[in-house]
Amino acid sequence: MNIARTLTAILVAPLASLSLSASAQDYPTRPIRWVVPYLAGTAPDNTVRIVAEAMGNLLKQPVVVDNKGGAAGNLGAQLVARAPADGYTWIYSAAPMAANMRMYKKPGFDTMKDFTHVGRIAISDLTVVVHPDAGIKNLQGLMERAKKEPGKLSYASGGIGSPAHMGAELMLSLSGAQALHVPYKGASESTTAVIGKQVDFALAISSVALPHIKAGRLQALAVSGPQRNARQPNTPTLAESGLSGLQLTSFGGLSVPAGTPAPVVKRLSEALNQVLAMPEVRTRLEAQGGSVAPASPEEYRDALQAEMALTERMMKSAKLEAQ
Repeated sequence: MNIARTLTAILVAPLASLSLSASAQDYPTRPIRWVVPYLAGTAPDNTVRIVAEAMGNLLKQPVVVDNKGGAAGNLGAQLVARAPADGYTWIYSAAPMAANMRMYKKPGFDTMKDFTHVGRIAISDLTVVVHPDAGIKNLQGLMERAKKEPGKLSYASGGIGSPAHMGAELMLSLSGAQALHVPYKGASESTTAVIGKQVDFALAISSVALPHIKAGRLQALAVSGPQRNARQPNTPTLAESGLSGLQLTSFGGLSVPAGTPAPVVKRLSEALNQVLAMPEVRTRLEAQGGSVAPASPEEYRDALQAEMALTERMMKSAKLEAQ
């Protein structure tokens, strides 16, 4: 009986391998679902819709965007972590998905174990913004006001553990200031809160804040990148504003459930790089304020791992504990 089973295994294994290869070679043969763990109209959603259209055209199958916002992105990540590993369910993975591994005691998924990371799409810096009527002209003025009235000022973020939240807490900690954190469901909502004077300031993703800055609805005080943002060259960096050594960026990319066949992942990585090299796609993405920044699966995985380590350091500095 054991000999019969062994012979069967030897005969079937090559057939299974051929079947997998044929399946990967034909991929995709039906529509693909791309889960965005944030609300429609947010910066991640806008990014994904641009890339999804181009990816669909290249792969000859529709890529349907599915917004599953909630719990700072954890709900969407949980959904995809449990999806079949067949290449037909994607997730817009981003810096918060890695940060949440440290921000939450039980996020409901493991960023490094439950997903295979295909590649990065873009990087964006953040901008400290206030309402134009606030009477605050620079970052030093904002921090001085926050120090004089500890806990009286409030700031918005796109959720607990988001780059806006972690960055603002670290900025306050380094300045010796205090302010009340008011989390919203996404970057668009947090920016709108500043415009509506529901909060005093925000460290907003630049791609979201930029249209409002240009329209005069927000005033920019500083940007978080290592150098000034080319789209707002008159706004100083955090370092230029007195917070040396503090650089913060947000990034996002494409990931699939762990166990997705390697040939499918390779096909997706190649397709993503092709799409990001298209001038019309690059122009549309960078018009939002970010920078297209392709990365290999290995490089993207390393970036997410580094984000987890950075979050841990920032939490210790800001004396934050996992929720």
